[in-house]
Amino acid sequence: MALGVMIVDDSLIMAQKLKLLLGELGHAVVRICKDGPEAITGYPLVKPELVTMDITMPGMDGVDAMKAILAEHPHARFIMVTSHGQEAMVVRAIEAGALGYVLKPVTKEALAAMISRALGNRPVRSVTDAQSGSVIVG
Repeated sequence: MALGVMIVDDSLIMAQKLKLLLGELGHAVVRICKDGPEAITGYPLVKPELVTMDITMPGMDGVDAMKAILAEHPHARFIMVTSHGQEAMVVRAIEAGALGYVLKPVTKEALAAMISRALGNRPVRSVTDAQSGSVIVG
């Protein structure tokens, strides 16, 4: 199933890589935002089916941006993108409503597995998939 995806990342290189990977997986990138405030403003304009959200960004982090979007759009779906060593932020993101996360550097396989699992119908629990480098909820 092709999804409309909004990418939120302060790194243009990372955003372009995600766009390429998502395209290879058959998804359409409907918007790229460089920070949390732009994501909050942009989300209602495109109403994507999925958001990839960088956790660490200057000013407003990805968790706070996700919370602000979820407050207005409770059915929004998020996958967090993060680096190793940010476990506390990942836990905070999952508790705030993220469906899971992928680790940088993101691979096509890890992204595909995360999208499939995060949007699938599974009981709510957190699972670490060592092979794909992702954690999913549900």
